[in-house]
Amino acid sequence: MKTKQTIVLCVLLALSFYQCKDNKKLQTKDAPLTTVSTKSNEKQGQAFIKNDESKPTVLGIAIGSKDHTTLVAAVQAAELENALVNAGPLMVFAPTNEAFAALPEGTVENLLKPENKAKLALILKHHVTPGNYSKDFLKKFKHLGQASNENVSVEVKGDDVYIGGAKIIASFPAGNGIVHVVDKVILPKN
Repeated sequence: MKTKQTIVLCVLLALSFYQCKDNKKLQTKDAPLTTVSTKSNEKQGQAFIKNDESKPTVLGIAIGSKDHTTLVAAVQAAELENALVNAGPLMVFAPTNEAFAALPEGTVENLLKPENKAKLALILKHHVTPGNYSKDFLKKFKHLGQASNENVSVEVKGDDVYIGGAKIIASFPAGNGIVHVVDKVILPKN
C-alpha cells in the first residue's frame, strides 16, 4: 500500500515540477512573443483543406459540377462551406443552375448580397437534412426534417420522388452523405 502511495506522490511531484518548469519558460524575458491574428483574408476551416485521396464531400461534388455553379456561389456567399464538409451523414438536395434561373428575375442576385446572408443561409439549409438515403429509400417517408428547422413533404409519383415539390433527377454518393440533384429551389415557408 505504501509503495502505491509513494509512486502516486512521485508522479504528482514530477508533473508539478514539469508544469512549473514550463510556466517559467513562458515567463522569461527572452522568450519571443507570438501573436495570433484572428483576421485573415484566407478562409479557414475543414472545407478549405485540400484532400485528393478521399471520396469527395457533398460540397466537393457540388464544386465539381458545372450544373451547380449558382448553388456553390450561394453556399460561399452564405459562408456555409464548413457545414457541408462535416462528418454527416448529410443529404443535400442540390438545385441545378436552371432551377435557380427559374426563380423570379433578380432573386438570386438579391440573395447573394451581403445584407441578405441570413435569408440565403436559411434557404440553403432548407435543402439539407441529416441522413444518407437513396432515392428509393426516400419513398418510405412522408416528410423530412430539414436543417432550416422546417419539414418538407416527400411525394412519390411512379418512379419519381419529389422533395418539397422538387423532383430528384440524379443522385451521387459522397464521403459524408449523398447529393440528390433536384429541378427546383425548395423555398422554406418562413
